[in-house]
Amino acid sequence: MKKSLMLCSALLTFLVSTSAFAAPIAFITKFSGDVSFRDKDNTPYQTVKSAIELSEGGWIRTGANGWVEIDLIDKSKFTIANNSEMELTRLKFDSSSRDGLFTLTQGKLRASVTPSRGLTSSLKIKNRSVVAGVKGTEFLMLSEGPANVFFGNEGSVAISGHDEKEKMLFPQYMTQTSRGYSPIDPVAVEPNSPVADARKAFESVTQPVPPADWVASDNLPAIIARWNVGYGHYLADSGKYEQALQVFQIALDLSHNSDIRCDARLERSAVYSRFLTNFEAALAENLLILEEYPKASQAESALFNTGQILFELSFKERAKVRFLEYLKKYPHGKHHGNVETFLNMK
Repeated sequence: MKKSLMLCSALLTFLVSTSAFAAPIAFITKFSGDVSFRDKDNTPYQTVKSAIELSEGGWIRTGANGWVEIDLIDKSKFTIANNSEMELTRLKFDSSSRDGLFTLTQGKLRASVTPSRGLTSSLKIKNRSVVAGVKGTEFLMLSEGPANVFFGNEGSVAISGHDEKEKMLFPQYMTQTSRGYSPIDPVAVEPNSPVADARKAFESVTQPVPPADWVASDNLPAIIARWNVGYGHYLADSGKYEQALQVFQIALDLSHNSDIRCDARLERSAVYSRFLTNFEAALAENLLILEEYPKASQAESALFNTGQILFELSFKERAKVRFLEYLKKYPHGKHHGNVETFLNMK
């Protein structure tokens, strides 16, 4: 008898916990292309073939041409573009409160969150380096490697890094962060600017219908990274050196394009050497260009900078080696005259 009661109790506990776990918190209402889901961590993904329910701890993933629209039980809506992955970590919602957490590990998301009038509300979208706290608002979030970019559409969003210092994002502004750093000061999205083009492309791939092609979506990180190189230069000229360094780092984290990455490293080198007198850090940026992209057009300046910085650090023999290497590789190079000057100095 005792054993039977124990078995009944265990079965009841299992059924209750299973029922609670399986309670849906979201529904896939529309999808296109390669879309898959799983119920929890460390289980295989399954292809989405029809409208389905999603529970706490479930995951959704889109492939190269995947697009999906998810309705939450509080009437909020997520539209997820291609090459994305999100965990529906939790969502508790009743007549008095809302507590939600969603984890975008990578990709592109449009979040349209319903207002929380009369509710105690905490709804957050995060990944390993950033948290977006939202109430009733719409915004766009791009997560690429350790970098994150946000565009405000409606309402406000509180963005924070590991230090939990929040920056408020409002409509027609954008902000970014990477590696858990505090987000940069929000920047107005000016009409006809490259960042406005990026936002337009972002919006087009998270509309209520999937796009005809994914070229604009795939180019988004590079467009923003290239803009960051110019914007970081502006920040450095304005005396905002640390923020400039962060913007250049975001460019590096967003893009695998060698041209963008080399330009970002040259800009970081200039900030370190010209404004912060940190010659060791400047040297490291140039050496990375020479190591990773020795045939890039920027390698010429990186090699000259390496010799110049070594000279400034009083490593004159090592500097001479680099200058002679420069003359051999670039006999008619743009730094030829300066190299000759350094070689003639005692």
